[in-house]
Amino acid sequence: MDSLYLQHSLFPHKISMISCKKVHNGTRIGVYKNMSSSFSCCAVGVSENSPLNGNENGSVFDESDGAVTTFGTLLDAEITPETIDFFVSDAHGDPDCPSQGFSSIEQALSTLRQGKFVIVVHDQNEDAEGSLVMAASLASPQNVAFMVKHGSGIVSVGMKGEDLERLNIPLMSPENEDDVSAPSFTVSVDAKFGTSSGVSASDRAKTILTIASPDSRAEDFRRPGHVFPLKYKNGGVLTRAGHTEASLDLVMLAGLQSASVLSDIVDADDGSVSSLTNLRKLASEHSIPIVTISDLIRYKRKRENLVERTSISSFPTKWGLFQAYAYRSKLDGIEHIVIVKGSIDDGQDVLVRVHSECLTGDIFGSGRCDCGNQLDLAMQIIEQAGRGVVVYLRGHEGRGIGLGHKLEAYNLQDQGHDTVEANLELGFAADARDYGIGAQMLRDIGVHTMRLMTNNPAKFTGLKGYGLAVVGRVPVMTPITEENKRYLETKRTKMGHIYGSDIQGPLISPDRSKTKG
Repeated sequence: MDSLYLQHSLFPHKISMISCKKVHNGTRIGVYKNMSSSFSCCAVGVSENSPLNGNENGSVFDESDGAVTTFGTLLDAEITPETIDFFVSDAHGDPDCPSQGFSSIEQALSTLRQGKFVIVVHDQNEDAEGSLVMAASLASPQNVAFMVKHGSGIVSVGMKGEDLERLNIPLMSPENEDDVSAPSFTVSVDAKFGTSSGVSASDRAKTILTIASPDSRAEDFRRPGHVFPLKYKNGGVLTRAGHTEASLDLVMLAGLQSASVLSDIVDADDGSVSSLTNLRKLASEHSIPIVTISDLIRYKRKRENLVERTSISSFPTKWGLFQAYAYRSKLDGIEHIVIVKGSIDDGQDVLVRVHSECLTGDIFGSGRCDCGNQLDLAMQIIEQAGRGVVVYLRGHEGRGIGLGHKLEAYNLQDQGHDTVEANLELGFAADARDYGIGAQMLRDIGVHTMRLMTNNPAKFTGLKGYGLAVVGRVPVMTPITEENKRYLETKRTKMGHIYGSDIQGPLISPDRSKTKG
């Protein structure tokens, strides 16, 4: 076992030691030990004669001796078998590619244009609620009868706020309007003209068509009635991932009048919410496509401009001089920053790091993660290359769960949970981050193809389908410590992180580091 001694960049009197261990065909990793200090960032590489195979992503616990291979510029990334395995398939991660077993959004839009039904579910879970959805402007008595037969009996119409105001249809409970967890029901209505009691399928179809007509007026309706309008949240599923928003988003994406019809599907025997298995059976019997709201979110993120550039400034840093681009999300108002070195020019072959905000690691140097070290290393490498981009995505704390919940997860980790188990225990996904906004910022500054600095396959899949191509991967390898080794091993085994390198050839240390054999 050899050692690599590092001098701290900010506190030269402090020294750190990394004991380097050989794992998988010559790859070296470092286990960090404090010597009354913190450490500067470092990477670990692969010797020239021993590239990693695609399925060998470098356990952080293997214990065999070997000579250290130091790291360096990492500027010659190329596609190797390990890279291709890391990049997964062309379809995986494409916002237009539907979840396995579901129909594409394009198929759903085509179906809606024909006046037919689409089934919308939240996700792929068996207990995901499903709704029958169609365009209100194409409603017929036959359609409404089908919805009543297979649904809850309540037929709703998704509407924009301005249309509700135009027709003087108020919210049933205005005080609940800001509650994004629940649909915003309005006072129910019937069409005054061409209907009898309002309850029959033909009467409700007439009411729905009257609601959808841009020529209708407030006096064309009786209140209450048998059709229940729902207020659509501006921004649609990107603001609220609900069935109301999904139904109206689909209808508008299909180019139809902005009003949707929807009804929850229930079990024919006991009236309970229909399971996904039964939804699939209904869809198969009647040739109805099923789409997920999660797929619709990805589809919309690809097509809608979600950020606006607010300012640009010269940005001197301890690594060198950069340009800083500030962006604001149109969805939630969160501000993000893009740090650019050199000229992007034609946008080809740009070195890119997409970095998720980590206050504890980036600012306070938390020993529980490698985030701050990865950011430091990325800035060093880009400065040395003279051209590259760091996208800093805010709102990603704790893989999207927020700072407070992240600290709660730390407590669970102290009790024996790993980082994935802790997030799940708190009721969150293992990784709730989305990289679509980052992709849009990269596109805005002119990046087209990139060498992505990451160990995380999700960052590759999260950037696909936005007019960007990843042509190589540059690993971002930092010291493994007693505090973070379980965290890193969990990311490797449960989240697919790869701690090998695609880089062929020797890797050299920063000037301020010294090796000792």
